[in-house]
Amino acid sequence: MGCAGSSQMKGNVKKIRKPKPWKHPQLITKSQLIQLREEFWDTAPHYGGRIEIWDALRAAAEADPSLAQTIVNDARITVQNTDLTVCYDERGTRYELPKYVLSEPKNLIQDS
Repeated sequence: MGCAGSSQMKGNVKKIRKPKPWKHPQLITKSQLIQLREEFWDTAPHYGGRIEIWDALRAAAEADPSLAQTIVNDARITVQNTDLTVCYDERGTRYELPKYVLSEPKNLIQDS
């Protein structure tokens, strides 16, 4: 016998992994990628959601998958996509993360 909460918890636990290899629309340098990431994290909270969830998502995005799993579990974030591109907080607010904050593209070039 289980309780209603056990099936809900089972639905929240998805093993986090890095996104599949992807390409940026243009060639991009590491410094440009870092700038894109900083701009995203600086502006994302202004589009809704709670700052503490954005902070947890940033920490998870910058961590290895096992630590990311712990971070999202502790913050009570529901992961829709295992690569963290779509998540929800416990209030049902949707958070979308672009792949460029989660991993490097295949067409990353060296800074000159």
